[in-house]
Amino acid sequence: MPEDTKGNVAVEAAEDRGIRKERLGKVISNKMNKTIVVSVERRFPHPKYKKVVKAFSKFYAHDEKGEAKIGDVVLIRETRPLSKLKRWRLTQVLEKAPQISPVNA
Repeated sequence: MPEDTKGNVAVEAAEDRGIRKERLGKVISNKMNKTIVVSVERRFPHPKYKKVVKAFSKFYAHDEKGEAKIGDVVLIRETRPLSKLKRWRLTQVLEKAPQISPVNA
């Protein structure tokens, strides 16, 4: 790889890959190994009636460390295909879900 004057190879490699999409969503499942399911809300005006409607999309994301839990708000970034459904990678956990302690009756 060619280096720039400062020797920044990693920056140039990131530029070669192009711009990656990022999505902000809520974790709805973490039952798989190293995989989370993230629900992303999209708001847009209805084409005919112009009312703002919500649409939800589910994305399967790679969570290498297993740090995301159900209910967490996370940032995911597009990546190369990792499996049949996984095309996203967990970038960071922005907000942890509140932990509910079990009630002893």
